[in-house]
Amino acid sequence: MARNKSMLGEVWSFLRVRKAWWLLPIVILLLIVGLLIIFAQSSAVSPFIYALF
Repeated sequence: MARNKSMLGEVWSFLRVRKAWWLLPIVILLLIVGLLIIFAQSSAVSPFIYALF
C-alpha cells in the first residue's frame, strides 16, 4: 500500500535516493524566501524587506 507523503517528504526522498545533495541549498533558499514573503505580508517589517528587493 502506498504511503501518502508530504511534498517535503517527497523532495527529501528524491534527494536521498538520487544523491542530488547539490539541490539541498536551492530548496532551503526557496523555503526561506517563501517564508519571508508569507511573514512580510502582514508585518510592520514589510517596508524594510521590500527595500531589500
